[in-house]
Amino acid sequence: MNRQELIKYKKLLIKVREGIAGDISHIAKENLKSQKESSGDLSGYSFHMADMASDSYDRELNLNIAGGEQEIVYEIDDALKRIEEGNFGHCFSCDKKIPQKRLNAVPYAKYCIQCKSKEEKNK
Repeated sequence: MNRQELIKYKKLLIKVREGIAGDISHIAKENLKSQKESSGDLSGYSFHMADMASDSYDRELNLNIAGGEQEIVYEIDDALKRIEEGNFGHCFSCDKKIPQKRLNAVPYAKYCIQCKSKEEKNK
C-alpha cells in the first residue's frame, strides 16, 4: 500500500474513532443521570416498579452498546498502530492483502473476507 493510501486510511480511522468516542460519551452522560432526571419527572412521587425496570433495562442495553463500541475503538487503535508499523492492510491469517473495498467498509479489518468467514464459522 502506498503512502497516500495509508494517509487516507489513517484519516478515515481517526474520523470513525472520533464519531464512536462521541457516541460513547453521549451514552455515558445519559446513563449517569439519576432516574428522575432521565425520565423528566422531577416531582417527589415514587416510580412504578415497571417503569423502574424498564429504565434499568434501557440503561443496561445502552451500556452494553457502549461496551461494544469501545471494542471497536480498540480495534481502530490497533489499526492505527499497524499503519505506523507498516503492516496495515494484510490479513492476520493468510497474510494476503486485504482488498480496498473491504478496508473502505471496515477500515480496522484484521482479516480478509474469506478468513473472517472461516473464523466466524469456527466460533
